[in-house]
Amino acid sequence: METISCPALLVSAPASGQGKTLTTAALARAWRNRGFKVRAFKSGPDFLDPMVLEKATGQPVFNLDLDMCGEQDCLAKLYQAAQEADVIIVEGVMGLHDGSPSSADIAARFAIPVLVTIDASAMAQTFAAVALGLFSYRPEIKVAGVIANKIGGPGHVQMLRNCLPNNIPWQGALPMDETYTFPERHLGLFRASEIDNLDDRIEAAARALGSSSELPLPPVVTFNKPIGSQIPPLLTGKTIAIARDEAFYFIYPANLSCLQALGASLKFFSPLYDKTLPEADAYWLPGGYPELHTKAIAENTTMHKALQTAFSKQKPILAECGGMMALSQSIDNQSAFGLLPGESHMQIKLQGLGTQHLELEQGKLSAHTFHYGRLDTSLSPTGIAETRFGNGEAYYKHGSIKASFMHFYFSSNPSATAGLFLP
Repeated sequence: METISCPALLVSAPASGQGKTLTTAALARAWRNRGFKVRAFKSGPDFLDPMVLEKATGQPVFNLDLDMCGEQDCLAKLYQAAQEADVIIVEGVMGLHDGSPSSADIAARFAIPVLVTIDASAMAQTFAAVALGLFSYRPEIKVAGVIANKIGGPGHVQMLRNCLPNNIPWQGALPMDETYTFPERHLGLFRASEIDNLDDRIEAAARALGSSSELPLPPVVTFNKPIGSQIPPLLTGKTIAIARDEAFYFIYPANLSCLQALGASLKFFSPLYDKTLPEADAYWLPGGYPELHTKAIAENTTMHKALQTAFSKQKPILAECGGMMALSQSIDNQSAFGLLPGESHMQIKLQGLGTQHLELEQGKLSAHTFHYGRLDTSLSPTGIAETRFGNGEAYYKHGSIKASFMHFYFSSNPSATAGLFLP
């Protein structure tokens, strides 16, 4: 069996909010500053953290999820990265053992050593107990060490280092400093381009982490060559135009790669600012935050007409989550593009979360959902996704529009994906 080796590390934590993204970005930038080519990945279906890691590394950031993406897709992404990178770093999701599958499952499956970052701002010796418990819970996990986040000073650092058992290496610390803070909103971090001085924040964190540790490259990990699978060129000669601006940007980089592998040419447009649609065979409105841009959506009446024209010509239109809300009659009582019957409303409580699997004519297509929006519509669902807890999100067809709150992962079934963009 063909293999390839590369230093690799998975950064995790006891829980969300401990500083995983900051630590991962700081490590990646510190290694990049030393001349290494760094490839970063995000465990789980997140859209926002990868944007920060892309800023830190200067390289595209793909997702690794054993359920949504599948084991072979994860392996293929890691194997390809190992061919070109000097080091691979994976940011975990939630706490190390949270979810099914979890970040620990990815670490165990691909034998990637784990570095735990812990918010130590209100800790002393319990810091070591938390680290020891995280690693002891799954003894097969390879231990890379621990980083203390939000430390108070040199005395605090020494206390934390001294309490660690010998089998958990100390890998450095980040001081408590608002310079490093990444702002958040209801779906997680802000978009990378919205964070003031993001590059300076990452650089400062890299310097701070580098000053407290030599930051050696992680252990070498060997990845097996994945089982090859040919993607059929079902979209050869087709052009797909994709919405991408401040309101629509929840796009997995792997989805763009999959569309291109299917033979499609890609164009991009802004529903907020453009007055016309690019000429294309199909259109895709992904998720994002259209609820923050209702005024611009309501006032861009020429885009309303352009979308209506594409709809009347029966051009396939895929609308995911925020994209679906934008095609409804209104968002929180503000006029939207008006192609789908029904009104969209933002809710205080989470309306949907988790991996989904939708049965289509060409087989199951995997997806993820995470939204606070609700669509009140007279449409009857064409399909209902499955989750490990039972029924999931609704899937609608209305004329040439295919819509859902789900964000589809195209590589999970390229043939089904092609069907979304064909009449």
